Amino acid sequence: MSDLSYDPYDFAIHVDPHPVWRRMRDEAPLYRNDKHEFWALSRFDDVAAALSDWRTYSSARGTLLELIRNKIQFPPGIILFEDPPIHDLHRALLARLFTPRRIAELEPKVRAYCARSLDPLVGGDRFDFIADLGAQMPMRVIGMLLGIPDEDQEELRDSYDTGLSLEKKKGTDSLAPDPLPTERFAEYIAWRRKHPSDDLMTELINARFVDDGVERTLRDDELLGYIGLLAGAGNETTTRLIGWTGHALDLFPDERRLLAADPSLVPNAIEEILRYEAPSPVQARYVTSDVELYGTRVREGETVLLLNGAANRDEREFPDADRLDVRRRNVRHLSFGLGIHFCLGASLARLEGVIALEEVLKRWPDWEIDRAAADMAHTSSVRGWKTLPARI
Repeated sequence: MSDLSYDPYDFAIHVDPHPVWRRMRDEAPLYRNDKHEFWALSRFDDVAAALSDWRTYSSARGTLLELIRNKIQFPPGIILFEDPPIHDLHRALLARLFTPRRIAELEPKVRAYCARSLDPLVGGDRFDFIADLGAQMPMRVIGMLLGIPDEDQEELRDSYDTGLSLEKKKGTDSLAPDPLPTERFAEYIAWRRKHPSDDLMTELINARFVDDGVERTLRDDELLGYIGLLAGAGNETTTRLIGWTGHALDLFPDERRLLAADPSLVPNAIEEILRYEAPSPVQARYVTSDVELYGTRVREGETVLLLNGAANRDEREFPDADRLDVRRRNVRHLSFGLGIHFCLGASLARLEGVIALEEVLKRWPDWEIDRAAADMAHTSSVRGWKTLPARI
């Protein structure tokens, strides 16, 4: 009998799931957990195919195991938790706001936010990739885009962190995330209706679209879904990416030295870091019809975890997959998903990741993570560091 065991709520596994994921790819490419009632796919080809097949692997009941199991109801506008046709309507509205031109225009502002966070630390001997940068710059960028007042941004970021944390829920009956801070967002919407500005919130309020043959604007419940999604996603995943950047380049100092010597490698390095450690490594799906995988029938109504973080280390797809190689070519990772749910903010996350690494390397081409003081955050939606101090 195999001793292979994967529990996404086990903190010991969560700290470093890659040994377990490697065994799953080799020994149980379709893995079953009876305790939490899910199947899991871990090989690159399997995860990529399932991410692309929204009809069989549905997001409409949520993309977290605990959301599907607890039958959580979602407000409209959270495109992560929708399937076509409503998904396509809501995604098209957001796509208008994340054009290549708009993202490119953000570069000087993102650099300015980095400088604001990093410059006061120059001359010191320590720097925390999360507290001093990862928890600051992404929050400022998405807050600026949405028009959230500066004085409220940290409070909202902290409320998301607390809501997603599994640590405070350990030992309780429910692992479902806490609800979004909708009351605060409703206040922002009401304010922006009276005081329009050049931000995404104002554009969403004024956006007109055709729904079932009738032109209309978004209802308040839809606006709340959109703004909550943007505020949370804009903070959480990029923060984790910045943390993994610091951590991975500490594990592979020769790769860091290559980047310091040749900054033109930084964009490719960010893609490789995204492959090496996916900020959001587990995606849950609800199975809408029976499907056969590896000679086993997965039944309609069951849950499948798509382990994109494991797929990114699949040796069948990536030679020497456990090594970070900033010169690796054609890095076709799954960290932003695939298919209709490919991350709409991927270009923004890439921009922020590239600028953050460039700005850190300008100031500190060498660092050493203080592992004794580092602390990992435990959530079921994103994986990364709560604090990640470095000696500089």
